[in-house]
Amino acid sequence: MEITQVKKEKRGTGLVEDLLAVWESSVLATHDFLKEDDVEYLRPFVEQGLQEVPLLFYAEEKGAPCAFLGMEGDSIEMLFVAAEARGRGIGSALMRQALALGANRVDVNEQNPQALGFYRRFGFEVESRDAMDSLGLPYPILHCALSKQD
Repeated sequence: MEITQVKKEKRGTGLVEDLLAVWESSVLATHDFLKEDDVEYLRPFVEQGLQEVPLLFYAEEKGAPCAFLGMEGDSIEMLFVAAEARGRGIGSALMRQALALGANRVDVNEQNPQALGFYRRFGFEVESRDAMDSLGLPYPILHCALSKQD
């Protein structure tokens, strides 16, 4: 596995399409609370996020992206691992990269307990909750931060 950081100006259509395929594979495997229409509705927002997020890393296996992580400031904005790549430490490798760069906040869908458990293993705790996501859809969001340890 190789992790690559890609600058905004280097995010061509081919890479973005490959990462959108990773996103969709991940969402279909982990977000069973979403309806098929929701996935289609969210696709252009994810595409825009992939093009605009300030820091973007992706993991590659066998010459193809299999996971990605996007950050803005100290916040993890997106972390998705393709269904076939789950459980092999790829998300954890991306997470360690983000933590090394100062990531200390992340939002998680409440209905995705696997993701919440993943972030908790890295020391994140729920600080607050919103009943709807940032697009106004009825998917509660948990706002998490790294726990402060003395």
